[in-house]
Amino acid sequence: MKLLKLNRYNLLIFLAFTIIGCKESEKEVESRVETLPYYNEASFTPKWLNNVEDLETFHKVPSFNLIDQNGESVTEQTFKEKIYVTDFFFTTCPGICPKMTENMALVQEAFKDDPEVLLLSHSVTPETDSVQVLKTYAENKGAISNKWYLVTGDRKQIYDLGRKTYFVEQDLGQEKDEDEFLHSENFVLIDKNKHIRGIYNGLNATAVQQLIADIKTLEKEN
Repeated sequence: MKLLKLNRYNLLIFLAFTIIGCKESEKEVESRVETLPYYNEASFTPKWLNNVEDLETFHKVPSFNLIDQNGESVTEQTFKEKIYVTDFFFTTCPGICPKMTENMALVQEAFKDDPEVLLLSHSVTPETDSVQVLKTYAENKGAISNKWYLVTGDRKQIYDLGRKTYFVEQDLGQEKDEDEFLHSENFVLIDKNKHIRGIYNGLNATAVQQLIADIKTLEKEN
């Protein structure tokens, strides 16, 4: 009987420290850095820039023209003066995409009433992910129109954006031919001036919480 009570006591102590540890971890996520770095290459080597001239010539998201789940044109102007998170997926993906979409929905929930933050998900199978297919998928996943844009369009344009602009396949450590399938679990954070400010594993809960914290940090900067 005494042994049973002791085991219960130890269990309560363990749970108490676990909860405290989780709370401390959350605090760390909320206060990682005061200023986010900039990125301009697939190695994602962080750079801290303060000079206006350097920022003007630094790597930026170029012009693009795609179509969203409502059949509306989506361009770089859609995200003018906005912070946004972008990723690449396809609606019939049986592997990583469902979890990525679930985690992107968490980001949407965190900023659903914040007009400064948008989401952009590119289909890597635009030949099958039509506007109607994307619309059905968006409705099923709870994507809010004009908050979370799911886009289709020219395959080459989408793949160039993924590989040459957002560097989403940086973790592969190898070059891929332009015709090879684009698949990545990464979320990329873009600031109001079209600069890359972070990359996160869209499958990892801690990384997604870090992304949410970094968006809040970025909002204070602008």
